[in-house]
Amino acid sequence: MDDYTNKIDKNLFNLIQKIENPIILELGVQGGLSTKKFIETCNKNNGFLYSVDIDDCSNVSSDKKWSFIQSRDDNFEFIKSKIPKKIDILYIDSLHEAKHVSKIIYGYYDLLNVGGIIFIDDISHLPYVKNGIRNNFYCEINNQETFDMLLEIYFSNYDRIDLNFSFESSGLAIIKKKTDKFLDQKIKIKSRKFSIKNQIRKFIQIFRKRI
Repeated sequence: MDDYTNKIDKNLFNLIQKIENPIILELGVQGGLSTKKFIETCNKNNGFLYSVDIDDCSNVSSDKKWSFIQSRDDNFEFIKSKIPKKIDILYIDSLHEAKHVSKIIYGYYDLLNVGGIIFIDDISHLPYVKNGIRNNFYCEINNQETFDMLLEIYFSNYDRIDLNFSFESSGLAIIKKKTDKFLDQKIKIKSRKFSIKNQIRKFIQIFRKRI
């Protein structure tokens, strides 16, 4: 079992297999691995999967529990006209850039049932840092920015969502909807890392080590 399969089995499918009659919206089909596993879950739990991709991926399956929509995932009006008014699972695995992921979360959040879950793939930059096991500038920066953006959403919505992370492989974020309230817009987290107070703290620590 590869890292990706292990990640989604443990942190995604282990959760959704407990949901009866799940309505799932998958954004990003790619090779179809997650799509096929979602379909398998839908057949077991009497659910239905809607998958969206800008490329034609309609040949991934002919299963009756699956409907493919060829479109950009931010074509909200069009996609919402093709799916039910409420969903239980949103899986985001399309364009892995923070601004786009944020747009997608806010664009579909109103569809999510209370107790529903959003999964966001590729939120860990650690494998991609310089001299890391995958060493990739684009993935490092985008995953780090996506991770920080998710913290900002959580920071302004403590009472509305739960947020957890898995750092296996390229990482996975798990957002659970707690109430019917709409999400507030994310708030920039003001760090005191570079404050004068923190510089004084560091100076004192160095001074003490030298005594």
